[in-house]
Amino acid sequence: MTRYKTMEDALISTRNLTKIFPLSTGPLGRKKLFVHAVEDVNISIANRETLALVGESGCGKTTLGRLMLRLIEPTKGEVLFRGQDIFSLDGERMRSLRRNMQIIFQDPYASLDPRMRILDILAEPLKTHNKDMSKRDVVEKVRELLSVVGLQESAMSGFPHQFSGGQRQRIGIARALALNPEFVVCDEAVSALDVSIRAQILNLLMDLKERFNLTLLFITHDLSVVSFLSDRIGVMYLGKCVEIGPTAEIFEQPLHPYTLFLLSAVPIPDPHARDRAKLILKGDLPSPVNVPTGCRFHTRCPYLRDICISEEPQMQYVGNRGFACHFPLFK
Repeated sequence: MTRYKTMEDALISTRNLTKIFPLSTGPLGRKKLFVHAVEDVNISIANRETLALVGESGCGKTTLGRLMLRLIEPTKGEVLFRGQDIFSLDGERMRSLRRNMQIIFQDPYASLDPRMRILDILAEPLKTHNKDMSKRDVVEKVRELLSVVGLQESAMSGFPHQFSGGQRQRIGIARALALNPEFVVCDEAVSALDVSIRAQILNLLMDLKERFNLTLLFITHDLSVVSFLSDRIGVMYLGKCVEIGPTAEIFEQPLHPYTLFLLSAVPIPDPHARDRAKLILKGDLPSPVNVPTGCRFHTRCPYLRDICISEEPQMQYVGNRGFACHFPLFK
């Protein structure tokens, strides 16, 4: 797997991407507070690659995904899509680019307008970006999209509440594919589904990736679903990317202590291997309003040393592995 240290060859990449949300100040004179959601994140995704972004709830995964689609504006930093900073684009050029960048949301019910029929939901992006498209062509394209995600043509006349969670997510996937995008963010796309349905949707995403040459950012807190889906894994902790590298290598030998604890929490299907000693991560995730000094993980790290408290580790690279730790877990 190629390491994109300079990021020239990536389809999409971030440079020092940061998002800090101001909180309500309350009474006059009260100290103004800020939520450090994403800070100085540098990642890149190659064409047709799947990067899984993992970490605890509240670590900034979804915020990063939305920044990469320019659904929210950054505090600072850049997102480069084919070498062009998307935050420098005006409204018209950004609307044109959006057909190449789509998202599949976590909740397949909340992301679909309950007052619209499925035909109208899937036709909306087609009509918005292809104003000269005839009604007949729109209907034919919707029929094709439904077939691609495994739904019958009869689904066009239904409303979202008439479908199961898995079927609704298939509709969400069909909407994301309507404009033939290059880059798709899957924001916890299977976490709201039953286990059996989850497997079906994951298999569907893998098939569609190959069929349409998609580049995916797969956001999840569950490492068990990314072991066969992703090419590389990026690990986030409290707004920072602390480790990134090929999936197989990270599963075999994590370099950051936080990654080690995440992997230890993955359920083991083999009953003969369940007696292995599990590593329990103690303490709670610190508040992004009051970020610890030095290494952000030092308040929970069992390998803590003095430098971890005073000095923030920078991302280092060894081969195709990146890690932000003063004392990586080399064998």
